[in-house]
Amino acid sequence: MIKKIVFSGLICFGIGMMTNAQKLDKFGAEMGKKSAMGKEIRVPYTSITSYYGYVKPGAAPDEVVDGKKMYYLYVWVPAVAPELGIRMISPIPEGLKPAETDFKGADYAANAAENKLYFDTWINLERADGITSVDDILKGKEAKWNRYDANDDSGEMPAQPSGNKYNSLMRITSNASDPLKALVVGLYRIGFTTYKLGEVQGGFYAEVGAPVKLPGVGIAANLEDLQKQVKK
Repeated sequence: MIKKIVFSGLICFGIGMMTNAQKLDKFGAEMGKKSAMGKEIRVPYTSITSYYGYVKPGAAPDEVVDGKKMYYLYVWVPAVAPELGIRMISPIPEGLKPAETDFKGADYAANAAENKLYFDTWINLERADGITSVDDILKGKEAKWNRYDANDDSGEMPAQPSGNKYNSLMRITSNASDPLKALVVGLYRIGFTTYKLGEVQGGFYAEVGAPVKLPGVGIAANLEDLQKQVKK
């Protein structure tokens, strides 16, 4: 009887661990971060914009950068922000479903039930030089892009099915004294690939967070769709 109780307890514990591994915690800001009892305490971002995507195996990348297939999510930021947080997880955690206000990629709906394929996420954030008007979004095709930062593996993110913490998160604080590091109104893009030379394939979920309200943020896989979003 005791053995059965212990065994049952271990099963429940294992299930609990699996559930926790799939749970995506609230996205907290770097600004105002505090430490208490050896733990970091972050205030959740006031503004969160979400994107659900799926990359079909063998899908052509937007670019090849340093020998790696790079895909982009284009982001319109409608106001000056003191900080932006970006995180990406693959595969999409079980039970996480898009709300009406969330953005979805063209292949997401047809492949939403497919959750076996995933990739080791690697992300960066860039801003298009000189594009500060919605009407100029399509000029992003010829723009110079300035990079803020990049991230490969984040210990804050849940582990992938492999057990490895290969999901990505970064927080970028605006530097008003440096035009290339200020978070101003404009066209941004999240570049994503896989750290290793494997394939980017399967479902992924991305978030852009800010510690202030940013009504009108848009996210799309191409500039045409982004411009349509933010002009509605």
